[in-house]
Amino acid sequence: MAKVKITQVKSQIDRPKRQKDTLKALGIRKMHQTVVHEATPQILGMIRKVAHLVQVEEA
Repeated sequence: MAKVKITQVKSQIDRPKRQKDTLKALGIRKMHQTVVHEATPQILGMIRKVAHLVQVEEA
């Protein structure tokens, strides 16, 4: 399965709790932090919900 590299590029301040929880579930704690995950349907769904806050690349 392919891997995706997720980097937070916008702040989570003043965002709904649900979006903050999604970033936390992805393992992102602070700005410009990068995490690598398998591209499963669950992870891709979480990325879609916070797509305006993160940058996604193929790893």
